[in-house]
Amino acid sequence: MRKLILHIPHSSINIPLLDGYVGTKDKIQEELVKLTDWYTDELFYSDTDAMIVAPFSRLFCDVERFENDAEEVMAKFGMGVLYERFDDGDLLRTVTPTLRENIIKHYYWKHHTHFTNLVNNELIKHETCLIIDCHSFPSIPLIRGLDQTMDRPDFNIGIDAFHTPKELVEASITYFKERGYSLGIDWPYSGTIVPMEHFRKNNKVYSIMLEVNRKLYLEEPTNKKSSEFDTTKLIVQEYLELLKKIV
Repeated sequence: MRKLILHIPHSSINIPLLDGYVGTKDKIQEELVKLTDWYTDELFYSDTDAMIVAPFSRLFCDVERFENDAEEVMAKFGMGVLYERFDDGDLLRTVTPTLRENIIKHYYWKHHTHFTNLVNNELIKHETCLIIDCHSFPSIPLIRGLDQTMDRPDFNIGIDAFHTPKELVEASITYFKERGYSLGIDWPYSGTIVPMEHFRKNNKVYSIMLEVNRKLYLEEPTNKKSSEFDTTKLIVQEYLELLKKIV
């Protein structure tokens, strides 16, 4: 049976190593509440697909960033692959070359090797595969967010001209419109993840990102589930089932 590859990078609050952190415990906790994609491992949960969930917080290592800060737009804010600044600009952590090498080798690349292997296994079995990049976003932009528009959509798909078939985009537009939800396309967040081994090289690797506005399922700005959590989860689950039928 064909499986989706559900990539869930930002649902964890685990910080495996405290080396280099200078922020206070309380401030780090506040940042975790702000930056974690809460419960995306539940919203996108599937026992029939291949889920890859990063087991550590993005405050420790953000597996969705480029390894090389020179290629990563958020690195200039101290929020590259290894965050060094809080969203407000205060110092979060001092990253030495040794610490960076350790985390990149034992956490970042370990995750990406597993991710690539899942994709390759699906390609061997079915010749194609579909990655869903699973996220959520706050209804109010982060201080260092690249898009500061306040009127944010309910859902957001991120696409790549090489890896996202137009059929997926068209189906997404119809799906959310029919259910009364607004949808941003590459807004407020853009793009979608693909293993570097296949990025812009293998057009049999399909990928699309789905971002869920946290106002739909959380009592913002807290991380407490709202009464609409189950409704939102159902919308996400039915969307995943739709995508399975298309590719």
